[in-house]
Amino acid sequence: MSDPLPAVNFLKLPKDGDPYLEGHKCGSCGATYLGERTVCSKCGTRDQITPVTLPTNGKLYSYSIVHRSFPGIDVPYISAIVDLEDGTAIKGNLIKVDPDPAKIEFGMPVEVVFDDALGRKDKEGNSYISYFFQPRSS
Repeated sequence: MSDPLPAVNFLKLPKDGDPYLEGHKCGSCGATYLGERTVCSKCGTRDQITPVTLPTNGKLYSYSIVHRSFPGIDVPYISAIVDLEDGTAIKGNLIKVDPDPAKIEFGMPVEVVFDDALGRKDKEGNSYISYFFQPRSS
């Protein structure tokens, strides 16, 4: 078996550093997106998009508690949208919080963490690393 694989192509796992999420920023208007692109959806500029490392802190913008999912996926879980410190909005799962609306606050500070992708493995038995959100410790 080899090193863990990234669960998505915008999750970078450098050999000599910590994992990070790679966004792409428009050189014209400054909009930042998760995932690679050549055209800015905000201003329409072409070929002025450069890769950037996204921040690991943000605030919970929205969430949904999922009670039904695909076979093999444990429920309930919290699917969340987070606004990162630089304004980039990303989607992922919120962990280390009970899936109870009374325990989740809109605007709560969260951090991006990297961990095993819920035990998922490829055909060769290689594990995956994914990203999650968790409440930020003060």
